[in-house]
Amino acid sequence: MTTSELTLPRGTGTERRGQRRVMGAGKQLHAGPVTYVVLTVFALVSLAPLVWTAIAASRTDRRLAETPPPLWFGGNLFKNLQSAWDEAGLGSAMVNSVIVAGTITVSTVLFATMAGFAFAKLRFRFSNLLLLLTIGTMMIPPQLAVVPLYLWMSDLGWSNQLQTVILPSLVTAFGTFFMRQYLVQALPTELVEAARVDGASSLRIVWHVVFPAARPAMAVLGLLTFVFAWNDFLWPIIALTQQNPTVQVALNSLGTGYVPDQSVIMAGALLGTLPLLVAFLLFGKQIVGGIMQGAIKG
Repeated sequence: MTTSELTLPRGTGTERRGQRRVMGAGKQLHAGPVTYVVLTVFALVSLAPLVWTAIAASRTDRRLAETPPPLWFGGNLFKNLQSAWDEAGLGSAMVNSVIVAGTITVSTVLFATMAGFAFAKLRFRFSNLLLLLTIGTMMIPPQLAVVPLYLWMSDLGWSNQLQTVILPSLVTAFGTFFMRQYLVQALPTELVEAARVDGASSLRIVWHVVFPAARPAMAVLGLLTFVFAWNDFLWPIIALTQQNPTVQVALNSLGTGYVPDQSVIMAGALLGTLPLLVAFLLFGKQIVGGIMQGAIKG
């Protein structure tokens, strides 16, 4: 039998399917029409409250009380925005909220990343017990801590000061657990051990190894923390007054009076939401890109 007459054995079905998958791995996936319809519906439902807030902020209080309610923008938007800005004193409130939310965000991201790294990669006594205690604090309703926390801040002489709002939120159990779960998979133990063998200190390992590996999760945690700190209302309304408010405390003053002006309240709510939208528009692409980069590396 000559060489030309030899017949090579054909691959099994599993091999052929594997070859087809490899050949199709580089192809771009395309969404069907049903996917676009579902995504459009979800987008419209998500944007409906914001759009209605903008519509109500552009109308008069009398028009909002009529039936049917307005479904398109009016001509009083800038007038109502100016009224809400002046009545609530949103200028100083915006500055206070930026200070509070920014400080809490930076502190939470840094401390939670370091604590998450310790729980994920370091071995020390009672680590599992401490992690369980940290997670257990998430089960306690925050309302239970209001009275002792207020008494503590009063004893420190910090009533109606921004540090009263900042100090209790410098680090969170959720942030620690979130970073721990991420670093368990994203940070190889061998990389930490190699840095230790090379003589790197713990602080240097955190700065040059942990922070670069945890960057995508840090971006997500930073965004979530900033949104939560900006929108926090319960503790700031107790700890602060209208003389030194955050945005949410200042907006509370718009609802006072015998007949509150709903259009002005909606205008104030729109002003309080705009910084969050701007922050997401500026940094949302970097955050999503960081998440995808981490997913590809993982």
